[in-house]
Amino acid sequence: MSAQPVDTDLWAGQDLTDEPAPTETPWEEPIPLTGRRELPVFPAHVFPAWLREFVTAVAEETQTPIDLAGSVALSTLATASGGRAVVHVRGNWREPTNLFVVCALPPANRKSAVFALLTDPLYEAEKQLKATMAPAIVEAALTARLAKEAADKAAAKAVNAEGGKREELVAEAIGLAQTAESVAVPVEPLLLADDSTSETVTSLIAEQGGRLAVMSAEGGIFDIIAGRYSGAPNMEVFLKGHAGDRLRVNRQTRREYIDHPALTIGLAVQPDVLRDIAKVKGFDGRGLLARFLYSLPTSLVGEREIITDPIPEETRATYERNVVALTLSLAEWTDPAVIQLSPEADQALIGYQKRVEPQLRARGGALGHISNWAGKLAGAVARMAALLHLAEHLDRGHTTPVTEATMSNAITLGEYFTAHALAVFDVMGADPTVGRARAVLEALRAGGWEDVSRRDLFTKLSRSEFPNVADLEPATALLEEHGYLRSYQPERTGARGRPPAPRYRLHPALRETEA
Repeated sequence: MSAQPVDTDLWAGQDLTDEPAPTETPWEEPIPLTGRRELPVFPAHVFPAWLREFVTAVAEETQTPIDLAGSVALSTLATASGGRAVVHVRGNWREPTNLFVVCALPPANRKSAVFALLTDPLYEAEKQLKATMAPAIVEAALTARLAKEAADKAAAKAVNAEGGKREELVAEAIGLAQTAESVAVPVEPLLLADDSTSETVTSLIAEQGGRLAVMSAEGGIFDIIAGRYSGAPNMEVFLKGHAGDRLRVNRQTRREYIDHPALTIGLAVQPDVLRDIAKVKGFDGRGLLARFLYSLPTSLVGEREIITDPIPEETRATYERNVVALTLSLAEWTDPAVIQLSPEADQALIGYQKRVEPQLRARGGALGHISNWAGKLAGAVARMAALLHLAEHLDRGHTTPVTEATMSNAITLGEYFTAHALAVFDVMGADPTVGRARAVLEALRAGGWEDVSRRDLFTKLSRSEFPNVADLEPATALLEEHGYLRSYQPERTGARGRPPAPRYRLHPALRETEA
């Protein structure tokens, strides 16, 4: 076979010996380190129909993120059931059903309007509880007063008596005094409190049979915990009130014992409040910040419709009726109602725990830098599962177990709050890698380099923040992920010796203006 003749004219004018010179990929705009994460929208579909429809209607009429109404709705359910119901997970593991929930939105987001719409039924339930309790309070108060007057009269007679008659009257006075002391006058029921000191919150929880809710469209409670009135943080009741740990006050002026306190907190605050509370000594270290479920939705201000659909009357009436019914049905439980999990629901929770646990590792775990918060996530999911279950079964939640579907819905809520917690703790500055990346970014800007070796970059950084060169790697990896630099390995210049250190090509914006 003869060789195919070459058509020399086809390749005329082209270099057939050299490969095309490589060209560098154009730089794209870097992603700011403080840029917002892509956060999920509140999954209102996990609620029972009556609650989902109301939450959706509130968001529509008020033109607010559904995250706000959804977060307050969870707090409302926790207020209705907190201290009156617990969920038995497995073994000796029980979780109370109170929650700490905070939603952060800038001003002008109609937080007060949403709060009022969601919490009004709780005030109505409180009013009905007071009306029901009023006759018993009057009767007990009168009985106590008469018993005390009888004891006082008997004591007076005993003082003036003589001989054997005196002993008889003293015994009678003691008996009447003991009777008077034994008459307990019930306190007026109270579900919600606001602008209360830590000491007042403790006393109210003790009076109210171990439960209370602090619901507010402002974040003033954080100032009070931080010591607005006392000058020093006092968070004991808030820590134990969330966990249900025994709380005892033994002071000269007051003594209060609460075996299983259940405090619910539902707040809507401005994002700046989250930055401020992160700076309060002890809030993070003692675990207060780790007890909150955070929501950080995107503000709709500037994009809102002017004319909106009002909340349908039937939707609103059903919501009010059901919240009042749930609150009243649980109000009389002195020993909390125990909510059980079905085996399928427990398996779903176990699977979720197995997925979350490796993420808590301090090194390499996606939730390692917020492990204090994420370590409570499974318990929070169990609590939310119980709340969804009670909302589904308003007056018989303790007679039927939590289903797998309800637990899956609670896990969806857990995933939502996890994504938002990561964003909130970013705002609080909880991730040390981000902090170190910012320090590296400042050094790169100051250096004015186009290309720099790892060694030269390392020499410009603080040894207290970067003790060794290995500490540089996570920060540069994050900067590369955000498009500020590109790492590469230079070729060897000889056959011997160590391979050259990695180098970084820097985004042109770092030499021009601050990115």
